[in-house]
Amino acid sequence: MNYQTFEPSPDLNTLIKCYWTLESPKEESPQRQTIVPDGCIEMIFHYGDLYKQYIADGNDIVQPRCFVFGQLTKPLEIEPTGETGIFSVRFYPEGFLPFATIPIKEMENKAVSLEKLFGTDGLKIEQSVLNATSTSERINLIETFLLNRLASVEAIDKIIKSTIETILTANGQLSVQELSKLNNINRRQLERKFSTTIGLSPKQLSKTVRLQATLKMLISKNFTSLTGLAYKGDYYDQAHFIRDFKEFTGLTPKEFYGNNFKMSSLFYGAD
Repeated sequence: MNYQTFEPSPDLNTLIKCYWTLESPKEESPQRQTIVPDGCIEMIFHYGDLYKQYIADGNDIVQPRCFVFGQLTKPLEIEPTGETGIFSVRFYPEGFLPFATIPIKEMENKAVSLEKLFGTDGLKIEQSVLNATSTSERINLIETFLLNRLASVEAIDKIIKSTIETILTANGQLSVQELSKLNNINRRQLERKFSTTIGLSPKQLSKTVRLQATLKMLISKNFTSLTGLAYKGDYYDQAHFIRDFKEFTGLTPKEFYGNNFKMSSLFYGAD
């Protein structure tokens, strides 16, 4: 498996966290992979074979070749159908807003095709990126496309940006009430703005960020016990930690740890 990340240009680095690519040969016995929510929206281009996406009741669908995946609020199970070749744009939590053509909340836990989002322009950029022969060419194509569509970065509310920065800095460990006070905004107003801007509530984003920080400690083995890990993550108690962990990963911390970290770090918000 070859996973690489690339930085965006200065014109887009307040909206895009990174570009990433993933390439791997066809597996004889492909394994399901779990994508854990990380608060980011992704624009995915499959220049390799497509992926299955598992849905309710054990059924599966084949993902579109190119799409934007909205905010995840639960673990997402996918599986390669052949040779993997992926180019992706990882937006910051609020970064996709200036390009959105439908309400961001409507994209939650969904893969929305580029044609639905951008019409014929979506089909054109899809073909251009798929036909490109290098990552640098793909980055140039997508940056030109996004810059041409960028109405105004000012579309992102300054209070929302400030609150998101606070959540990230505090590793998601502040309550919504504390966030409201720090940013001098009514709690309900803050929640409405979050829903419109990033498709998550402040509480949901905080839970996601806190779990991501805890996962990084778990993966790097920066803990003495799972109880100590819960304490480091500032969870109320072990039960609270286990509940949040299972909500976002589908596993308990003990199950995850016993799984020898088989899931790729790509799928827990690596950048």
